[in-house]
Amino acid sequence: MDGPPRINIAVDGFSSCGKSTLAKQLAHQLGYTYIDSGAMYRAVALFVIENGLVHEGRLEREALLARLDDIRIHFEHDPDSGRSITLLNGRNVERQIRGMEVSRYVTLVSPVPEVRAKLVKLQQHMGEGRGVVMDGRDIGTVVFPDADVKLYMTARPEVRARRRFRELKARGVEVDYASVLENIERRDEDDTKRAADPLIKAPDAIEIDNSDLTEQEQFALAMEAVEKVLAGGVKRT
Repeated sequence: MDGPPRINIAVDGFSSCGKSTLAKQLAHQLGYTYIDSGAMYRAVALFVIENGLVHEGRLEREALLARLDDIRIHFEHDPDSGRSITLLNGRNVERQIRGMEVSRYVTLVSPVPEVRAKLVKLQQHMGEGRGVVMDGRDIGTVVFPDADVKLYMTARPEVRARRRFRELKARGVEVDYASVLENIERRDEDDTKRAADPLIKAPDAIEIDNSDLTEQEQFALAMEAVEKVLAGGVKRT
């Protein structure tokens, strides 16, 4: 007997607005695969750092393009933490890619069309079997334009900066609030104004401003949208 239909869910939005938290909750609730597309761009940024492809704050673009085929990214389930971990060329880099240094370099690599094309292709392949929840900035518009549910997350910049600041401090990262806020505002600028696949709300996306919502309230809104699609049957194939 066939089980319930499996759908793909796209969660887009600004930096540090709770996309990953919500996407993980949805994936856990539905028994789906969670894919953190942002971790893939962070892994590329880490590769750039480790291979000296940035000089005086400028990306050595041609050198990066020449090395694109050397970058292999995939995800595995970590039985110890119960979470998905990011592997760069077979190495667990989950901790390294979450630091502020990588955050600064992400804004250099994410606008590069060739990088985006490579990662979008990988992401689309991951979603072919359906039953995927993926978060990022262009999932509902570029990666999965036919996603059954599209959510667009936003929150006030100062709220996101406070959340990110607390998260970094909890990990033992020495950072000040002003630099976190500056990084978020710069990433907003880059995400929304870059030429290649900018962050925009898909016409059929449901917007959730979680500036003043709890995680539970946010999750309830998202699940309501998912359950409505599941109850009505999946029309996309």
